[in-house]
Amino acid sequence: MRFLSAADVAQAAPMASAIEAVAQAFGLLARGEADIPLRTAITTPAYAATTFFMPGRLGGELPALGLKTVSVFPQNMYRAEPTIYALVTLFDPTSGRPVAVLDGTYLTALRTGAASGVATRLLARPEARTLVIFGAGAQALPQVMAVLAVRPTIDNIWIVNRTRDRATLLAARLRGEGFRGDLRIATNPTLPLAEADIICTATSSPTPLFAADLVRPGTHINAIGAYRPDMAEIPPAVVARSRVFVDQRHAAWAEAGDLIQARAAGLIDEHHIAGELGELVNGTVSGRTTADEITLFKSVGNAVQDLAVAALVLQRATELGLGIEVML
Repeated sequence: MRFLSAADVAQAAPMASAIEAVAQAFGLLARGEADIPLRTAITTPAYAATTFFMPGRLGGELPALGLKTVSVFPQNMYRAEPTIYALVTLFDPTSGRPVAVLDGTYLTALRTGAASGVATRLLARPEARTLVIFGAGAQALPQVMAVLAVRPTIDNIWIVNRTRDRATLLAARLRGEGFRGDLRIATNPTLPLAEADIICTATSSPTPLFAADLVRPGTHINAIGAYRPDMAEIPPAVVARSRVFVDQRHAAWAEAGDLIQARAAGLIDEHHIAGELGELVNGTVSGRTTADEITLFKSVGNAVQDLAVAALVLQRATELGLGIEVML
């Protein structure tokens, strides 16, 4: 059995490779070649925390069978500790034999960014130049790197965050990753959204991050932070104005507060979702229909992403000799 660290995952699966793996996986999901039950959530009220158990099976050329366990403890930030911890366990899909345990904390950020990369490639306007990222936590850097991987036209990035220190750290990390365009920091979204072509929201906010009238026509939005019905990053009026795509319909209606709250307000119904990301990948639904249309990808996360990236990592790690082999 192979144990793979976050560094092993990063070496084995650069963002461009993760985007391709996730695109293929969502295509398989839409074609019924994956079995992904709704995840099980266990709450820890004393810490306002949730632990998710996400099993799944993936077909295709690189089949996978496994389970991701991810804990989200928001109060960890006050102890200078990561708010997300995760493990991914893989089993041989032909025998059920345990074959690998991977650090899932970095993998979660990587695969979440990769899904936004797929959505951005298929929905954002080709000439997009300005990206606005809300949040400066663990998910922020992969979101930006995924957008840059599919829209190299981006030469202006706004970071909108409550605290300047974390935004400054994110800016430094982006410079370290090689971004040489304009980088600006704001605590108020008004000016950034006046320029935004692409918006990524990666926060744990329970309420919308900006006023609905600030979103320009033609903007593409990746909303990945809200994962419970009582959370929402996007104003209901923006959801209603947008052409909406999700990772999986039944998961989105069960968990995505951005959609659930817009439906509760009477602004949308079940038919407002234009399609799943896999349907876009497969070409069975249309993406952006006009240059002025607002497009929204709402993700709550799906185990198909974890399985696809984990299987890719294990394959490459075996080739490269990464990780530690342990006999059970």
